[in-house]
Amino acid sequence: MRISSENNVKGTFYGIGVGPGDPELLTIKAQRTLQNAAVICFTQLDDGKQSFALSVVQGILEAARPTFLAITIPSDDNVPVEPKTWSEAATLISSHIGIGEDVAFITEGDPMLYSEFSQVLESVKAEVIDLVVEVIPGVSSVMAAAASSGMPLVTHGQRLTILPKVYGIDDLREAITNSDTTVLMEVNRDLMIALANLEKLGLTGKATYVRQASTARENVVEDISKISDEDLDYFSLLIIRR
Repeated sequence: MRISSENNVKGTFYGIGVGPGDPELLTIKAQRTLQNAAVICFTQLDDGKQSFALSVVQGILEAARPTFLAITIPSDDNVPVEPKTWSEAATLISSHIGIGEDVAFITEGDPMLYSEFSQVLESVKAEVIDLVVEVIPGVSSVMAAAASSGMPLVTHGQRLTILPKVYGIDDLREAITNSDTTVLMEVNRDLMIALANLEKLGLTGKATYVRQASTARENVVEDISKISDEDLDYFSLLIIRR
């Protein structure tokens, strides 16, 4: 049943970007909103590890003591999230909004860039009539990595391409050919295999790997031929300049 009330004030649904990992990069507006929200919602991988987004903001929430709502999703990228996961989460979120409580969905980086927020939002909209939504942007890992590398992504008139992941050398060649700078997110073994022949792609000296930008585990590698499997991390990306 969809929630609708003319007499009772419904809560607001917030999508909040908590940034790339450094709590000091959280915006003032995001911090204030999180400390006032009744419910903090986040995705949680089924591998048992703590939510990265939650770890970023946990320090500022100790005094607020909100209700935490975890949405469990597969840790295997090859396993899709079942639609009922979002619908069940939406039902819980809507129950809080319906009694006037604000719910904040937190995500690393920015809610509007490769985030689960869009799936959650659509499901909540299906539950709540005239849902009030506010999106609070965050610093994306793309921008944080560029800052850590010390090189601008693009300058005036240049083209930038951002890809979540690629699986073959042909995909890379097309992206790199059509852009001045290409950012490849979620660097994995398949991507590194595709990059093995740097001379064929013409990338020698033009690619920078950044792992967990802005955090204590940050690592910037300019010679990507030296990257090992141990260096690979989900929260990493590759900046390729043509």
